[in-house]
Amino acid sequence: MAAVTAGSGPGSGPAGSPEATSGSTGGGGWRRPHGPLQRYYGPSTAEAAEAAPDPTDINGPHFDPEVFMTKVRNECPLGQLLAREAALGREIRALDSDMQTLLYENYNKFISATDTIRKMKVDFRHMEAEMDDLAANMAAISASSARVSAALQDRHRRGAQLAGVQALLRKLQALVEVPGRLRCWAGTEPARALRCHARARAVLRHYRHLPSFRAIEDESHAIMAELAQRLRTRLREEKLDPKELTECVEMLLQLEEPAEELSEEFLSQAGARLEAELAALEAELPAADPSGTATTPPPPASDILDFAGADAAAALVARAARERVDRYLRALQTFFLGCLGDVRQALAAPRPPGKEGPGLPDLLATLAASVLGQLKAVLAYVQLFTARDVAFASLPYFKGEFCVTAVREGLVVAFVRWLCRTARGFADGPAERGAPAAPPALLLLLARLCLDYENSTISYILTLTDEQFPPQDSGPAVTPGPALCAEARAAAQRLLDHYVQVQGAAVAQMLRKSVETRDWLGTVEPRNVRAVMKRVVEDITAIDVQVGQLFEEGVRRAQSSDSSRRAFSVYSSSRAPGRYAPSYTPSAPMDTHLLSNIQKLFSERIDIFSPVEFNKVSVLTGIIKISLKTLLECVRLRTLGRFGLQQVQVDGHYLQLYLWRFASDERVVQGLLDEVAASAAHRCLDPVPMEHSVVELICERG
Repeated sequence: MAAVTAGSGPGSGPAGSPEATSGSTGGGGWRRPHGPLQRYYGPSTAEAAEAAPDPTDINGPHFDPEVFMTKVRNECPLGQLLAREAALGREIRALDSDMQTLLYENYNKFISATDTIRKMKVDFRHMEAEMDDLAANMAAISASSARVSAALQDRHRRGAQLAGVQALLRKLQALVEVPGRLRCWAGTEPARALRCHARARAVLRHYRHLPSFRAIEDESHAIMAELAQRLRTRLREEKLDPKELTECVEMLLQLEEPAEELSEEFLSQAGARLEAELAALEAELPAADPSGTATTPPPPASDILDFAGADAAAALVARAARERVDRYLRALQTFFLGCLGDVRQALAAPRPPGKEGPGLPDLLATLAASVLGQLKAVLAYVQLFTARDVAFASLPYFKGEFCVTAVREGLVVAFVRWLCRTARGFADGPAERGAPAAPPALLLLLARLCLDYENSTISYILTLTDEQFPPQDSGPAVTPGPALCAEARAAAQRLLDHYVQVQGAAVAQMLRKSVETRDWLGTVEPRNVRAVMKRVVEDITAIDVQVGQLFEEGVRRAQSSDSSRRAFSVYSSSRAPGRYAPSYTPSAPMDTHLLSNIQKLFSERIDIFSPVEFNKVSVLTGIIKISLKTLLECVRLRTLGRFGLQQVQVDGHYLQLYLWRFASDERVVQGLLDEVAASAAHRCLDPVPMEHSVVELICERG
């Protein structure tokens, strides 16, 4: 062992051996070799030519663990081995910390990859089992495949021949049956007989040199000649109406009858009917006066309704008006759904770098203006039923019931209620029907649309409708405007609450995964803020910008002067250890669980899922409460070591530095973070907090 120690100077051993390493560090320890760079760039040509295979080179391609361990045990002293073991432990912990940091920075990919891998493993097991079964059956199948293939080819060839023969037989059978079908249809269905003869005529002409086909063709011609004679006889009947007369002429043309003769007969028949109708009209004229002067004819009818019975005509017009209003309502609903589809497409469209698409205010203005313009156009169309120059506009129905029941209630009020239900369905429907969830930006936009309807649009629409279709004082009851406004506000409130829940759940999912996937007992001493906390602050900032486009700022509680510099301790401020020292010194360590419960009795209760107000501060406060409450519940389920507690302390202080400015009251953020720190301390096996100055330095550097 002394010889080994004496010869461990610089360059006394091969690369990667204990001697070389100890010499390079002056006997003070091991240094990490530059193996990864060497493996990436490769050795130089001269080095590759001169270097001999060395099984003890830990970074070389010929490394042999057994030879290396034998050499180390024989040549290195015990102190050097222990130092190397400690260095390896530090390197492993550092690598583990780097790997965890990399994992947290890519947690979304890791989560989806974990689920995908789990599903792939299950599918792979099923595939392995199926492959085993297939392998067992392949031998038997391959033995008979050749025979089956030959038999199938022969059968396919014969089947093709048989199919051709059968098709030919069917065609021949159809041709043989043509005369019988023509004879059957010529008397009852002449049009069908003509279609049958037209399909068979070309084939019969092509094969008429064969005796059998010539006989079929002659018989068919005789039948069609009889049909043409019957049609000419029918053409001369006086009882035929114009439609039947036209059908007779068309069928005779299909039978290749002379067109000139048919036109002459058609014109003569039509002229005779026209002369008869003119004679009937002349007979209805008033008779001439014996003195030689004609009596004064009655005035012409003023409207088409004068020729109908009054009650039946009014009922018919009223029904047509109601059906038209229902059609306009469906058209409005379809138009609104189309506008929503355009909005969703605009929100989901990818944005090229440096080019921004339309913002939420522009999309909201376009949607509201399009829907309101379409509603005005529909009201203008419906107003034609009540125009003064229309005869039936003077009917009692169009002066009272039509204006209230059909237009105001059946069209305008029904559309507004349907719009509110449809918008609210994006918050209530996906979880029940299993449909894909709406994007958060769409929920926010629809909430603002319903709120604008409640504030101004509904009253404007109802006023416009009452001006164009004035209701009667004694008419049916109408839906009051405040009732519609209340429905619109309820829809807006539900949409905004759902938006807070969706965004809060997204941030909470990040925090939950970051807590569940970390080893809090074996983690190293914290040196920086975890990447997931930075991502949380970035997401909250993006949500703040998104909400600020559609909602007002809101009112914040007066902030303290040192909100961003407030000390974040693992003990709540009401139970700091030095606070009770002047007046009370316990004889035994006080139970921190008891202190925590006492402190909760006197602290203000935080309602996590309370309804939010229609302003940006309230929305952000709701999202932050859901996120931090999730972090608190996840920490309560973990067991932490000293460094795990300190990491929670660093993360909490970082969140406190940035999140307080988004909340309506900084005490909400501080209270929840205090509970997180207290829970971490309760769950810690060695609760030794980090110095606050060190925490601040890490957070400022992060």
